[in-house]
Amino acid sequence: MTSHLHHVPAPDGLAPSPQYSHVVWGTGRFVAISGQCALDASGAVVGEGDAVVQAHQVFANLERCLAAAGAGFGDVVKLTYFVTDVAHLPAVRDARDAYFAGAPLPASSAVQVSALVRPELLVEIEAFALVPEQETGDAEPELRLVR
Repeated sequence: MTSHLHHVPAPDGLAPSPQYSHVVWGTGRFVAISGQCALDASGAVVGEGDAVVQAHQVFANLERCLAAAGAGFGDVVKLTYFVTDVAHLPAVRDARDAYFAGAPLPASSAVQVSALVRPELLVEIEAFALVPEQETGDAEPELRLVR
């Protein structure tokens, strides 16, 4: 099976970037993941004041959300990073690289914000993914409302 995603790291006239793909397109089910922060399962902040620890927690939370949709990091087409200081971006990129583990990088945007939903949070990341259509006869992933 060929990949359901196509990455274009450098369209004509644009300089390539090792940090993201300029264009990603594909086919499949669209999955939108709300911005994830460095919160554990009980809602407590993980790594207060530490961008490295927070970035890893955010990607762990994204991984859980993607799995709930039958997806993984290889299905992600777009990431948006919200950081309270652009100096946190190297920590975010290192965590991203650990979770993407050599997969083509998605399109991405980074925005410095004055604050996130809680003052001790440094990083929030949202994701969009395209999950391959399932083979005929396969059941859809179980969808459930979680409150």
